Amino acid sequence: MATRMNKVLIALGLFLLLLAILYFMVPANEFAPWFPGYDPELTRVRMKHGILSLVAGVGLIGYAWYRSNQKSA
Repeated sequence: MATRMNKVLIALGLFLLLLAILYFMVPANEFAPWFPGYDPELTRVRMKHGILSLVAGVGLIGYAWYRSNQKSA
């Protein structure tokens, strides 16, 4: 049974996974100027940003899965 908190954790985790894909595929100079990691002179991808987003997204989804398997007291 998924609680509201689990749904929020999963949604945030999926958002971070999509963000990681964006960081891995799009060079930093093609981001919007308000986007974290934007650099008008950098033509490579933001690998560290992508790895951090990937780890955080997987961690949040894993934590939601862990919470859903716990027995309520």
